Amino acid sequence: MQQYNARLGLWLFGLYLLLYGGFVLVNAFSPETMEQTPFGGINLAISWGFGLILAAVILSFVYGLFCKASEDSPKEQGPHS
Repeated sequence: MQQYNARLGLWLFGLYLLLYGGFVLVNAFSPETMEQTPFGGINLAISWGFGLILAAVILSFVYGLFCKASEDSPKEQGPHS
């Protein structure tokens, strides 16, 4: 179970790393692109930044949803155990 959870976490981290890496690369090599205002006067840098925050929250919920409980986690013990 722990191996599955670790692999899932690494895949989700890799996905987020791609999103964040794209943000950094566009900022570094094409800052004029980030100045564009495609959504109601809010520039792309702000939109993408909020998107990254939202993506982190969504990915954490996905991890929590698909993460399996470890078999060696402490189980509730009855009064006579």
